[in-house]
Amino acid sequence: MTTATVVGSGPNGLVAAAVLARAGVAVTVLEAADTVGGGTRTAEAIVPGLLVDHCSAVHPMAVGSPVLAELGLERHGLRWRLPEVDCVHPLDGGDAGVLVRSVEETAAGLGADGPLWRALFTGPVRNYDTYSPDFLGPLVRIPRHPLLLARFGAPTVLPAEVLARAFRTERGRALFLGSAAHAFRPLNRPLTSAIGLGLFTAGHRHGWGVAQGGSQAVADALVAVLAEHGATVRTGVHVRSADELPPSDVVVWDVGPDRLPALLGDRLPARVARAYRRFRHGPAAFKVDYAVAGGVPWTHPAARRAGTLHVVGSAAETAHVEREVHAGRMPERPFVLVGQQYLADPTRSAGDVHPVWAYAHVPYGYTGDATAAVTAQIERFAPGFRERVVGTLTTDPAQFAANPNFVGGNILTGSKDVRRLVFGPRTTLQPYDTGAPGHFLCSAATPPGPGAHGMCGAHAARRALAHLRR
Repeated sequence: MTTATVVGSGPNGLVAAAVLARAGVAVTVLEAADTVGGGTRTAEAIVPGLLVDHCSAVHPMAVGSPVLAELGLERHGLRWRLPEVDCVHPLDGGDAGVLVRSVEETAAGLGADGPLWRALFTGPVRNYDTYSPDFLGPLVRIPRHPLLLARFGAPTVLPAEVLARAFRTERGRALFLGSAAHAFRPLNRPLTSAIGLGLFTAGHRHGWGVAQGGSQAVADALVAVLAEHGATVRTGVHVRSADELPPSDVVVWDVGPDRLPALLGDRLPARVARAYRRFRHGPAAFKVDYAVAGGVPWTHPAARRAGTLHVVGSAAETAHVEREVHAGRMPERPFVLVGQQYLADPTRSAGDVHPVWAYAHVPYGYTGDATAAVTAQIERFAPGFRERVVGTLTTDPAQFAANPNFVGGNILTGSKDVRRLVFGPRTTLQPYDTGAPGHFLCSAATPPGPGAHGMCGAHAARRALAHLRR
């Protein structure tokens, strides 16, 4: 029987394994940690019964992921839950940009920016499921739906700050730039609009969903698919060299590309090894999980119903702090991403104590303590928040880096600059190929990048299957 080994059990590794196993390949997954899931792990923390997502939490790109739908994860217990309000970007003075599932309702709430919002999203949202397989793959190839992809993609090449100038209201500018800031990049760089437009388009089509019971449910459902097809999953296995792997026809690596020269050694062509060694990581995350009695007392009513919040202030502040963090300077008032997953999924709460998930963008390798800064940013838009906090749990960049894919606390597995967004970790038309025969790369360093959508794993597995057919 044809055999495959998958190293790493993040969502991409598990999806790669599932695609291979469904094709009749005998698959073994090796994971260094004691639990599978990588960034999609959940644990009971802070107080008994409170469920906390370790990293990945809200999944606008995963709810409608073509490969997750193909794998039928709902048969194995995965349930997506949607908040009443998808995202809020609060502003000083009590105003806010508010994103809901409906394009029309969102546009109506943006006042003078409503016509622009409709123009940007009505068509792309309507056709999203048709062109999303093109969007969620390598950019340098012939798409199956070129006209639809071009309609979506034309504005994405712009720097987010340039596209934001088309908005006439502060709430519209701030809401758009807040979503673009998910890229951890200076917002005056080309293609930074792609992140915001992608998140909003996918969210308008499928919602900014969360997995019932925590993000671990995504990993657990994928493991169930593997069991259904006879695959083996082994945890606590540290792979330091390809020489330690069991004999396999193909190997798929869910690892940072900068690790591959050491793992593959002479198997890698010298030019590929040089490219992987030049791989660079971007800014980091400093995470604070809160146990909050009664929830967060946000000033804006919609924020109290929102699954996600961008807590930073004006559009100008958003652009400024992203430039500062990228330059290695810690801002006094950083960009803070807040998740209130319990609003869509009450099973995460312990009575009236609710988990509030938050992380700040901080410089790569940041060694300070950003807890006070994160708390102050939430307090800024929710006076009285501190008095409701009954416990906290922090995860600093060094703790994130316990996952070797998150070097320096960079949870995106690499800097998402133009070259890496277009080509992946090296300049090639086949970003999942390593140049070592039978070895493929599937981590979030490859297109389409970070998230629990699993598409990097799907594309790498299909390259591996094509290799096996040859």
